[in-house]
Amino acid sequence: MKPTAKQVAHEAGVSISAVSRAFSPGSSIDADKRQRILQVAVQLGYTSPARRTAEVISAGTVTLVAGDLANPFYPLVLDTLAKALQAVGRQLLVYAIPPQTDMDQLTPQILAARPNALVVTSARLTSGMAQACRQHGIKVVLLNRIQRDVRVNAVACDNHAGGRDAATFLMARGRRRIGLIGGIADTSTHRERVQGFREVLQEGGQSILAEATGDYTYRGSYVAVQSMLSRKDRPDALFCCNDIMALAAIDAARERGLSVPADLSIIGFDDIPMAGWTSYRLTTIRQPVTRMVSEVVSLIHDGAHVPVDETTTSILPGKLMIRGSA
Repeated sequence: MKPTAKQVAHEAGVSISAVSRAFSPGSSIDADKRQRILQVAVQLGYTSPARRTAEVISAGTVTLVAGDLANPFYPLVLDTLAKALQAVGRQLLVYAIPPQTDMDQLTPQILAARPNALVVTSARLTSGMAQACRQHGIKVVLLNRIQRDVRVNAVACDNHAGGRDAATFLMARGRRRIGLIGGIADTSTHRERVQGFREVLQEGGQSILAEATGDYTYRGSYVAVQSMLSRKDRPDALFCCNDIMALAAIDAARERGLSVPADLSIIGFDDIPMAGWTSYRLTTIRQPVTRMVSEVVSLIHDGAHVPVDETTTSILPGKLMIRGSA
Protein backbone atom coordinates (compact mmCIF):
# COMPACT_ATOMS: atom_id res chain seq x y z
CA MET A 1 0.00 0.00 0.00
CA LYS A 2 1.27 3.43 -0.88
CA PRO A 3 1.59 5.80 2.09
CA THR A 4 -1.29 8.26 2.44
CA ALA A 5 -1.63 11.91 3.42
CA LYS A 6 -3.32 10.69 6.63
CA GLN A 7 -0.23 8.71 7.60
CA VAL A 8 2.04 11.70 6.91
CA ALA A 9 -0.23 13.92 9.02
CA HIS A 10 -0.16 11.40 11.90
CA GLU A 11 3.64 11.04 11.87
CA ALA A 12 4.20 14.81 11.56
CA GLY A 13 1.59 15.65 14.17
CA VAL A 14 -0.41 17.91 11.87
CA SER A 15 -3.79 17.92 10.12
CA ILE A 16 -4.40 16.38 6.69
CA SER A 17 -5.15 19.87 5.33
CA ALA A 18 -1.70 20.99 6.53
CA VAL A 19 -0.13 18.17 4.49
CA SER A 20 -2.05 19.35 1.42
CA ARG A 21 -0.90 22.95 1.95
CA ALA A 22 2.70 21.82 2.41
CA PHE A 23 2.71 20.44 -1.13
CA SER A 24 1.00 23.49 -2.66
CA PRO A 25 3.44 26.30 -3.66
CA GLY A 26 2.42 29.68 -2.27
CA SER A 27 0.00 28.28 0.31
CA SER A 28 -0.13 29.73 3.81
CA ILE A 29 1.75 27.39 6.17
CA ASP A 30 4.52 27.90 8.70
CA ALA A 31 7.94 27.25 7.13
CA ASP A 32 9.08 24.94 9.94
CA LYS A 33 5.86 22.95 9.74
CA ARG A 34 6.20 22.61 5.97
CA GLN A 35 9.77 21.36 6.37
CA ARG A 36 8.72 18.81 8.99
CA ILE A 37 5.92 17.51 6.75
CA LEU A 38 8.19 17.22 3.73
CA GLN A 39 10.81 15.32 5.75
CA VAL A 40 8.20 12.86 7.00
CA ALA A 41 6.88 12.46 3.44
CA VAL A 42 10.36 11.53 2.22
CA GLN A 43 10.83 9.04 5.06
CA LEU A 44 7.51 7.34 4.31
CA GLY A 45 7.92 7.52 0.51
CA TYR A 46 4.79 9.63 0.11
CA THR A 47 4.11 11.39 -3.20
CA SER A 48 1.38 14.03 -3.41
CA PRO A 49 -1.47 13.51 -5.95
CA ALA A 50 -0.31 16.57 -7.92
CA ARG A 51 3.23 15.19 -8.12
CA ARG A 52 1.97 11.75 -9.17
CA THR A 53 -0.11 13.34 -11.93
CA ALA A 54 2.87 15.39 -13.12
CA GLU A 55 5.02 12.24 -13.21
CA VAL A 56 2.43 10.37 -15.27
CA ILE A 57 2.14 13.27 -17.72
CA SER A 58 5.90 13.82 -18.02
CA ALA A 59 6.53 10.10 -18.54
CA GLY A 60 4.62 10.26 -21.81
CA THR A 61 5.59 13.77 -22.88
CA VAL A 62 7.96 14.66 -25.71
CA THR A 63 9.24 18.23 -25.96
CA LEU A 64 9.82 19.75 -29.39
CA VAL A 65 12.00 22.84 -29.80
CA ALA A 66 11.49 24.56 -33.15
CA GLY A 67 13.08 27.79 -34.31
CA ASP A 68 11.40 28.48 -37.65
CA LEU A 69 7.66 27.77 -37.54
CA ALA A 70 7.13 30.60 -40.05
CA ASN A 71 8.52 28.22 -42.69
CA PRO A 72 5.56 26.06 -43.85
CA PHE A 73 7.77 22.96 -43.81
CA TYR A 74 7.98 22.91 -40.02
CA PRO A 75 4.24 23.11 -39.24
CA LEU A 76 3.97 20.09 -41.56
CA VAL A 77 6.63 18.31 -39.50
CA LEU A 78 4.93 19.39 -36.26
CA ASP A 79 1.52 18.08 -37.35
CA THR A 80 2.98 14.77 -38.51
CA LEU A 81 5.01 14.30 -35.33
CA ALA A 82 2.11 15.18 -33.00
CA LYS A 83 -0.18 12.63 -34.66
CA ALA A 84 2.49 9.93 -34.66
CA LEU A 85 3.20 10.43 -30.96
CA GLN A 86 -0.49 10.43 -30.05
CA ALA A 87 -0.83 7.11 -31.84
CA VAL A 88 1.63 5.57 -29.36
CA GLY A 89 0.09 7.25 -26.31
CA ARG A 90 2.43 10.21 -26.00
CA GLN A 91 1.84 13.95 -26.00
CA LEU A 92 3.84 16.77 -27.56
CA LEU A 93 4.92 19.95 -25.78
CA VAL A 94 6.18 22.65 -28.17
CA TYR A 95 8.66 25.46 -27.55
CA ALA A 96 8.77 27.91 -30.47
CA ILE A 97 11.89 30.05 -30.27
CA PRO A 98 13.24 32.84 -32.52
CA PRO A 99 15.84 31.70 -35.06
CA GLN A 100 19.43 31.67 -33.78
CA THR A 101 18.26 31.76 -30.14
CA ASP A 102 20.63 30.23 -27.59
CA MET A 103 18.87 27.05 -26.46
CA ASP A 104 20.67 27.12 -23.10
CA GLN A 105 18.11 29.70 -22.03
CA LEU A 106 15.44 26.99 -22.23
CA THR A 107 17.33 24.38 -20.21
CA PRO A 108 15.67 25.12 -16.82
CA GLN A 109 12.15 25.10 -18.35
CA ILE A 110 12.71 21.88 -20.28
CA LEU A 111 14.25 20.06 -17.32
CA ALA A 112 11.45 21.29 -15.03
CA ALA A 113 8.86 19.76 -17.39
CA ARG A 114 10.77 16.44 -17.10
CA PRO A 115 9.94 15.20 -20.64
CA ASN A 116 10.62 11.66 -21.73
CA ALA A 117 12.48 12.93 -24.79
CA LEU A 118 13.56 16.14 -26.53
CA VAL A 119 13.24 16.65 -30.30
CA VAL A 120 15.08 19.61 -31.84
CA THR A 121 14.33 20.93 -35.33
CA SER A 122 15.28 24.22 -37.03
CA ALA A 123 17.25 25.18 -33.92
CA ARG A 124 20.84 24.58 -32.84
CA LEU A 125 21.34 22.23 -29.91
CA THR A 126 24.09 23.40 -27.58
CA SER A 127 26.55 21.03 -25.94
CA GLY A 128 25.35 22.35 -22.56
CA MET A 129 21.76 21.39 -23.29
CA ALA A 130 22.83 17.98 -24.61
CA GLN A 131 24.88 17.30 -21.47
CA ALA A 132 22.04 18.40 -19.17
CA CYS A 133 19.62 16.07 -20.95
CA ARG A 134 22.03 13.12 -20.65
CA GLN A 135 22.44 13.76 -16.93
CA HIS A 136 18.66 13.69 -16.47
CA GLY A 137 18.12 10.64 -18.68
CA ILE A 138 16.29 12.57 -21.40
CA LYS A 139 16.71 11.12 -24.89
CA VAL A 140 17.54 13.77 -27.52
CA VAL A 141 16.79 13.51 -31.25
CA LEU A 142 17.71 16.06 -33.92
CA LEU A 143 15.13 16.16 -36.71
CA ASN A 144 16.07 17.48 -40.17
CA ARG A 145 19.59 18.35 -39.12
CA ILE A 146 22.85 16.80 -38.02
CA GLN A 147 25.36 18.27 -35.56
CA ARG A 148 28.73 16.58 -35.46
CA ASP A 149 29.78 18.59 -32.40
CA VAL A 150 27.21 16.96 -30.08
CA ARG A 151 26.66 13.24 -29.45
CA VAL A 152 22.90 12.81 -29.95
CA ASN A 153 20.49 10.92 -32.19
CA ALA A 154 19.71 12.49 -35.57
CA VAL A 155 17.21 11.84 -38.36
CA ALA A 156 17.53 13.78 -41.61
CA CYS A 157 16.92 13.70 -45.33
CA ASP A 158 19.94 12.99 -47.53
CA ASN A 159 20.54 16.67 -48.23
CA HIS A 160 23.80 16.05 -50.04
CA ALA A 161 22.17 13.67 -52.54
CA GLY A 162 19.26 16.08 -52.98
CA GLY A 163 21.65 18.87 -53.94
CA ARG A 164 23.32 16.56 -56.45
CA ASP A 165 19.95 15.60 -57.95
CA ALA A 166 19.02 19.25 -58.43
CA ALA A 167 22.29 20.06 -60.24
CA THR A 168 22.10 16.91 -62.39
CA PHE A 169 18.56 17.77 -63.47
CA LEU A 170 19.42 21.34 -64.47
CA MET A 171 22.58 20.41 -66.34
CA ALA A 172 20.82 17.61 -68.21
CA ARG A 173 18.39 20.20 -69.55
CA GLY A 174 21.11 22.41 -70.93
CA ARG A 175 21.20 25.08 -68.24
CA ARG A 176 24.62 26.71 -68.12
CA ARG A 177 24.18 29.94 -66.14
CA ILE A 178 23.11 28.40 -62.84
CA GLY A 179 22.62 30.41 -59.65
CA LEU A 180 22.19 29.39 -56.03
CA ILE A 181 20.08 30.85 -53.22
CA GLY A 182 21.46 29.46 -49.97
CA GLY A 183 19.91 29.24 -46.52
CA ILE A 184 21.71 29.84 -43.20
CA ALA A 185 25.41 29.16 -43.58
CA ASP A 186 26.06 27.39 -40.27
CA THR A 187 23.26 24.81 -40.64
CA SER A 188 23.83 21.26 -41.84
CA THR A 189 20.91 21.52 -44.27
CA HIS A 190 22.55 24.45 -46.08
CA ARG A 191 26.06 23.01 -46.08
CA GLU A 192 25.08 19.56 -47.34
CA ARG A 193 22.67 20.75 -50.05
CA VAL A 194 25.15 23.31 -51.38
CA GLN A 195 28.04 20.86 -51.26
CA GLY A 196 26.18 18.22 -53.29
CA PHE A 197 24.98 20.83 -55.78
CA ARG A 198 28.43 22.35 -56.25
CA GLU A 199 30.09 18.94 -56.65
CA VAL A 200 27.96 17.98 -59.65
CA LEU A 201 28.55 21.32 -61.37
CA GLN A 202 32.30 20.94 -60.91
CA GLU A 203 32.20 17.36 -62.18
CA GLY A 204 30.48 18.69 -65.31
CA GLY A 205 33.04 21.45 -65.80
CA GLN A 206 30.73 24.20 -64.58
CA SER A 207 30.59 26.50 -61.58
CA ILE A 208 27.90 28.50 -59.83
CA LEU A 209 27.33 31.71 -61.80
CA ALA A 210 25.87 33.73 -58.92
CA GLU A 211 25.31 32.90 -55.27
CA ALA A 212 23.38 34.70 -52.52
CA THR A 213 21.88 34.01 -49.12
CA GLY A 214 18.14 34.09 -48.58
CA ASP A 215 18.25 33.02 -44.89
CA TYR A 216 15.56 30.43 -45.63
CA THR A 217 12.98 33.27 -45.80
CA TYR A 218 10.65 34.51 -48.53
CA ARG A 219 11.72 38.14 -48.20
CA GLY A 220 15.43 37.37 -48.11
CA SER A 221 15.20 35.25 -51.25
CA TYR A 222 12.98 37.72 -53.12
CA VAL A 223 15.48 40.54 -52.63
CA ALA A 224 18.44 38.31 -53.55
CA VAL A 225 16.79 37.00 -56.71
CA GLN A 226 15.73 40.48 -57.84
CA SER A 227 19.38 41.53 -57.57
CA MET A 228 20.58 38.46 -59.50
CA LEU A 229 18.09 38.99 -62.30
CA SER A 230 19.23 42.58 -62.77
CA ARG A 231 22.65 41.34 -63.94
CA LYS A 232 23.50 41.43 -67.64
CA ASP A 233 24.51 37.77 -67.41
CA ARG A 234 21.51 36.79 -65.34
CA PRO A 235 21.07 33.11 -64.43
CA ASP A 236 18.99 30.81 -66.58
CA ALA A 237 18.42 28.48 -63.62
CA LEU A 238 18.28 28.69 -59.83
CA PHE A 239 18.58 26.12 -57.07
CA CYS A 240 17.00 27.39 -53.84
CA CYS A 241 17.87 25.55 -50.62
CA ASN A 242 14.24 25.44 -49.51
CA ASP A 243 10.81 25.79 -51.07
CA ILE A 244 9.76 29.08 -49.51
CA MET A 245 12.81 30.72 -51.12
CA ALA A 246 12.00 29.02 -54.43
CA LEU A 247 8.46 30.40 -54.35
CA ALA A 248 9.92 33.85 -53.77
CA ALA A 249 12.23 33.30 -56.76
CA ILE A 250 9.24 32.47 -58.98
CA ASP A 251 7.45 35.64 -57.85
CA ALA A 252 10.59 37.76 -58.37
CA ALA A 253 11.06 36.36 -61.89
CA ARG A 254 7.46 37.03 -62.84
CA GLU A 255 7.74 40.55 -61.45
CA ARG A 256 10.52 41.16 -63.99
CA GLY A 257 8.45 39.72 -66.83
CA LEU A 258 10.40 36.47 -67.10
CA SER A 259 8.81 33.15 -67.93
CA VAL A 260 9.32 30.19 -65.61
CA PRO A 261 10.77 27.81 -66.76
CA ALA A 262 11.45 29.10 -70.30
CA ASP A 263 13.63 32.02 -69.16
CA LEU A 264 14.47 30.75 -65.69
CA SER A 265 14.26 27.22 -64.32
CA ILE A 266 13.78 27.02 -60.53
CA ILE A 267 14.19 24.08 -58.16
CA GLY A 268 13.41 24.08 -54.43
CA PHE A 269 13.87 21.66 -51.55
CA ASP A 270 11.29 20.26 -49.06
CA ASP A 271 8.06 19.84 -51.08
CA ILE A 272 5.80 21.90 -48.82
CA PRO A 273 2.07 21.81 -49.70
CA MET A 274 2.27 25.15 -51.58
CA ALA A 275 4.86 23.67 -53.96
CA GLY A 276 2.09 21.70 -55.66
CA TRP A 277 -0.27 24.65 -56.06
CA THR A 278 -1.26 25.38 -59.65
CA SER A 279 0.14 28.92 -59.43
CA TYR A 280 3.63 27.61 -58.64
CA ARG A 281 3.97 23.94 -59.73
CA LEU A 282 7.43 23.92 -58.17
CA THR A 283 9.97 21.27 -59.09
CA THR A 284 11.58 20.32 -55.79
CA ILE A 285 13.31 17.68 -53.69
CA ARG A 286 10.70 16.03 -51.46
CA GLN A 287 11.79 15.30 -47.90
CA PRO A 288 10.38 11.97 -46.61
CA VAL A 289 8.64 13.63 -43.65
CA THR A 290 6.49 10.63 -42.69
CA ARG A 291 9.47 8.27 -42.68
CA MET A 292 11.63 10.79 -40.82
CA VAL A 293 8.98 11.21 -38.13
CA SER A 294 8.53 7.43 -37.92
CA GLU A 295 12.27 7.08 -37.26
CA VAL A 296 12.11 9.74 -34.54
CA VAL A 297 9.14 8.06 -32.81
CA SER A 298 10.90 4.69 -33.02
CA LEU A 299 13.99 6.12 -31.34
CA ILE A 300 11.85 7.60 -28.57
CA HIS A 301 9.21 4.90 -28.09
CA ASP A 302 10.75 1.60 -29.18
CA GLY A 303 14.18 2.59 -27.91
CA ALA A 304 12.95 3.77 -24.52
CA HIS A 305 15.24 1.34 -22.71
CA VAL A 306 18.33 2.14 -24.79
CA PRO A 307 20.88 4.18 -22.77
CA VAL A 308 20.79 7.89 -23.63
CA ASP A 309 24.49 7.86 -24.52
CA GLU A 310 23.94 5.31 -27.31
CA THR A 311 23.19 7.33 -30.44
CA THR A 312 21.99 6.67 -33.99
CA THR A 313 22.07 8.79 -37.14
CA SER A 314 19.51 7.99 -39.87
CA ILE A 315 19.86 9.54 -43.33
CA LEU A 316 16.81 8.95 -45.55
CA PRO A 317 16.64 9.53 -49.32
CA GLY A 318 14.60 12.37 -50.78
CA LYS A 319 12.79 12.32 -54.13
CA LEU A 320 12.94 14.73 -57.07
CA MET A 321 9.39 15.94 -57.80
CA ILE A 322 9.28 17.25 -61.39
CA ARG A 323 6.57 19.84 -61.94
CA GLY A 324 6.44 22.99 -64.05
CA SER A 325 9.11 25.34 -62.69
CA ALA A 326 12.00 23.34 -64.14
